[in-house]
Amino acid sequence: MVSLSLDSAVLAETYDRVSDRQFNHGKLLIEDLQISPGERVLDVGCGTGRLGAYVADLVGPSGAVAGVDPLPLRVELANEKRRPNFRASVGQAEDLSQFAAGSFDVVFLNSVLHWLPEKLGPLREARRVLERGGRLGISSAARERPHELEQVIEGVRSSLGVTAAAETLGSTTYKVTSDDLTSTLLLAGFEDPRLQIRTFTDHFADTDDVIAFYLASSFGNFLSNLDPAEAARVKAALAAELERRRAPEGIRLQRHLIFAVARAGG
Repeated sequence: MVSLSLDSAVLAETYDRVSDRQFNHGKLLIEDLQISPGERVLDVGCGTGRLGAYVADLVGPSGAVAGVDPLPLRVELANEKRRPNFRASVGQAEDLSQFAAGSFDVVFLNSVLHWLPEKLGPLREARRVLERGGRLGISSAARERPHELEQVIEGVRSSLGVTAAAETLGSTTYKVTSDDLTSTLLLAGFEDPRLQIRTFTDHFADTDDVIAFYLASSFGNFLSNLDPAEAARVKAALAAELERRRAPEGIRLQRHLIFAVARAGG
């Protein structure tokens, strides 16, 4: 079970510093959505607000961006981005009742859906707060194409005989397939869903860099329920496997994400 209670000020600040990967693929999602000046936008799972602030600059002073995230420490950092047309608040994708129906032209969830155990409710909430014809954008880990780190960790887990929850071992637990996401979008009241899987290649300086990134990205869940001795064994075996993937630019790992865009139906 994913825990939201493991986050800390250090993890939140680390995420704000190392989340270039999520920020950069988030900009691709925003490009897909063709956001224009003057639009009203909701960033669901806004984290520390880097992408929300970027979108606030796109919509300009005549537009507005709201962000929601369940982690208060990250919401605080989001509001320190100091955009007059961007405001974040504590909230969850499953309950957007702080916003009236039809409040937004665009809603997006960047690297968020794979943390939500149930998809239909959050997507229905997104549909409710969108005006008719408004756009929804999603990026999410693809169940049909696991991240390379997940495959590496599964090999380490198997070789060491470690038993642990999936999210503890680097997996975004609630991934969807493209077909499942398409079906759920239609059930939630969206039309014309367009999906594609994109592959991203990341480079890390060393194993500590990998662990810091995934620990901050998982708000403390990565390796969280291993005892110290077992965690040390996993880290040592992980370091050996990761070094085999070292390229001149650093340790090379690939991620695969579903990108989805759909319109709010009538």
